[in-house]
Amino acid sequence: MVGPEEIRTFLQEVSDPEIPVLTIIDLGVVQQIYQQDAEWVIELTPTYSGCPAMQQIEVDLLAKLKEKGIPNARVKHVLSPAWTTDWISEEGRQKLRLYGIAPPVNEPDKSILFAAAPKVPCPKCNSHETRMVSLFGSTACKAHYQCNVCQEPFDYFKCLK
Repeated sequence: MVGPEEIRTFLQEVSDPEIPVLTIIDLGVVQQIYQQDAEWVIELTPTYSGCPAMQQIEVDLLAKLKEKGIPNARVKHVLSPAWTTDWISEEGRQKLRLYGIAPPVNEPDKSILFAAAPKVPCPKCNSHETRMVSLFGSTACKAHYQCNVCQEPFDYFKCLK
């Protein structure tokens, strides 16, 4: 008989459609997995309200469970507590670095309020001599940076607390 941990293992095969190197487990959006009546309920917290990837994540998650022989599942969206970048696993942070995206630093991005962007190390050469090019990168949850040492542009996954 399948249990919550086995289902969690199956969900490690479901990628984030915006950052395919990350699974939804790496991203930390899967909150609870439990049985209710005759179906499995998977609670998901979006990275931010209105995240366009959540609909595709739900479709992919249900398809993966059906593929694994679990057709009786549904997704429940949970907005509280709000998702935070603290929920990204250490393995997920390493995957981001290797993919060329700087993982979030442990300070919220308050550059809009205080005009001082966080110091983000370059995922290519690890230099802290970087600069923000744009507050918005390839998706709303990322900013666009450039390294002043190796000159490589890169995305930065914004820190949300």
